[in-house]
Amino acid sequence: MPAHPPRAANRGRRRTSAANRVSLEGWGWSGVPCTPLWEREAHAQKEGPGSQPGNEGRARFGRSPAFRARALWQEMDWEQLELNPRVVAALRKVFINIPLISADIKSIKEVLNLSGADLQRLMKLSSADAECLLKTVSHSLRRNCVLTALQLYQDKDHFASQHQKLSLGCSVLDNLLKGGIPMVGITELAGESSAGKTQISLQLCLCVQYPYKYGGLESGAVYVCTEDAFPSKRLQQLIDQQHKLRADVPPEVIQKIRFGNNIFVEHAADLDTFHNCITKRISLLLKRGMVRLVVIDSIAALFRCEFGASDSVLKARYLQMFGAQLHSLSTRFSTPVVCINQVTDAVGESEAAQCGCSSVDNKVTPALGITWANHLLMRLMVSRVSQRDQLSGAVFHHTGNVRTLRVAFAPHLPPSFCCYTVELEGVKGIK
Repeated sequence: MPAHPPRAANRGRRRTSAANRVSLEGWGWSGVPCTPLWEREAHAQKEGPGSQPGNEGRARFGRSPAFRARALWQEMDWEQLELNPRVVAALRKVFINIPLISADIKSIKEVLNLSGADLQRLMKLSSADAECLLKTVSHSLRRNCVLTALQLYQDKDHFASQHQKLSLGCSVLDNLLKGGIPMVGITELAGESSAGKTQISLQLCLCVQYPYKYGGLESGAVYVCTEDAFPSKRLQQLIDQQHKLRADVPPEVIQKIRFGNNIFVEHAADLDTFHNCITKRISLLLKRGMVRLVVIDSIAALFRCEFGASDSVLKARYLQMFGAQLHSLSTRFSTPVVCINQVTDAVGESEAAQCGCSSVDNKVTPALGITWANHLLMRLMVSRVSQRDQLSGAVFHHTGNVRTLRVAFAPHLPPSFCCYTVELEGVKGIK
């Protein structure tokens, strides 16, 4: 009979199943994390035979809790805070001697998770010292000090981005908007058909490419079409006539700008395509600094055919989601977002008043309701002036179609309006 190993040799051995061996891979039998064999071999082939990746893990996790607490204390560098040495000593003593404290507090900012009473009880501090500790940590983590509105207004040079505007390429229109389109926020351009919404948007796509001193942002634009094809022929006309429209810009500056190469056109006919466009494609262009203007023509076309009268709740959720995403892009990259919107007939004064409009003006109100209006920073209404109003008003000497641009609501502008015309060289305001 074959000799069996003595029973004493088998004493203490454990039979481990395959499942247990898989679950324990990467962990030593003592419960200490270590590097698996296959990973050590691969690391040795890459770094050389002298490299031991498992040593770092064992050195970090295999030490005593007091050693880990002392190492973590040195990493946090508490001495950089302007604290009383007595408070620092008490904090260090409790941090190293009580493992639960070092496990919960792994950075300086996590001290704010403890209340003043907890700090007094754990560190044997007075109420004044505990309050001083919390205030010191809070001030050290605060990046910018709190400034009043008057300080922001007076210190314009240090906060130029808050005062920078995107010009519309016309002094009359810029005067109406106190400089142009704000850098952060969603600006809506609503109006009936043939009122000039697309013309203004195309002009903005050209204005954004000018240098800062001429009201531009020295970057490109992305134009999202949701219903019609992109008006490339009209864009080429505007590019050819830039020297006439922008007489304030030297001709050599205009010649250096390649307008057509800096306008990116996207087509999104449904909600899924539009969502993918703004979350991936437009976000990528903004991250690379290739564009500083987003134009959506139009936002209402995406919801006009997708939802019926009984889908108001689902429609509101999509509006809130898209509004939040567009606002996030605008805030994150300091990029104006211009959304063209359609109009519907206003049933009464109350419906028009909810959207910041008056039913007297052709009895129309912007589409998408109050849910979309809550995401807007500024709403501009455009409309065509009838021939009768032209003959009776102050713009009778203009033979072409006269249009009006009106500020419906904006946090920095009063309700006002101006007249403009759409000519071959672009949109021009009437003084």
